[in-house]
Amino acid sequence: MKCLNGLYCVHLELTSRCNKICWMCGRRKIDREYPEIAMKYGEMDFELVKKIANQMPEGIVVQLHNNGEPLMYSKFGKALNLFEKQIRCMDTNAKLIIEKADQIIGNLDTLTISVIENDPEGENQYELVKDFIKIKGRRGPNLVFRCLGDVDVEKWKALGGIIATRTLHNPMGSFEYRKTPTVPEIGICLEILNHMAIDRFGRVSICVRFDPKRLGVIGDVNEESLLDIWNGEKRKQWIEYHRQGRRDEIPLCSKCDFWGVPTSS
Repeated sequence: MKCLNGLYCVHLELTSRCNKICWMCGRRKIDREYPEIAMKYGEMDFELVKKIANQMPEGIVVQLHNNGEPLMYSKFGKALNLFEKQIRCMDTNAKLIIEKADQIIGNLDTLTISVIENDPEGENQYELVKDFIKIKGRRGPNLVFRCLGDVDVEKWKALGGIIATRTLHNPMGSFEYRKTPTVPEIGICLEILNHMAIDRFGRVSICVRFDPKRLGVIGDVNEESLLDIWNGEKRKQWIEYHRQGRRDEIPLCSKCDFWGVPTSS
């Protein structure tokens, strides 16, 4: 019998648009060198969001972001309401958290703020987060400050959220990390075992690594159910390669140094 065994997290790209220019983001290279990809930035059709939500198991994590800024989604609040039976989380650059505070507060379990090294907008981001904390008071969501690279961690600790430090890597993918990535004892990437990422078009990937050429796609939710994609032959074959220590046989994994375990900075 087919089931979604092992699935713990789905990343859902509500939008691929972004309102921030980060020096360490691969999108900048895409914008310059692959205009055919950049021209396709947009948002997921709300009917597709509903179709996906109806297939989600209860109690798993839904990360409402992938390569864009989720607060730019035109139906953000309505999208959150579709996942009331899941653990709702997302990453944001925080530029719209005051504007969208009424949609965020009480409707997310975790809100992660991406704090980046050498950010010229860093002080403004910090003040926005401070103001947001005043507005939300003791209500949810819990806040996580994901500090990427060389960041003043003590400054963010003072705001009372959870600190998650992360090492930086090449903007074009999960390779050339500043620190050697953590490898799980089983020698198999955990992300291929427990993750699914869906872009705004409905294309389903094995993980949420930066993948502008869509090398990690295993199906399309417009044409197949999540259940069939999860149990599909391509994913089975790729997992078998990982089990045999042959991840280099998989187009996306062959260029990747990540093993499904985030590495602290």
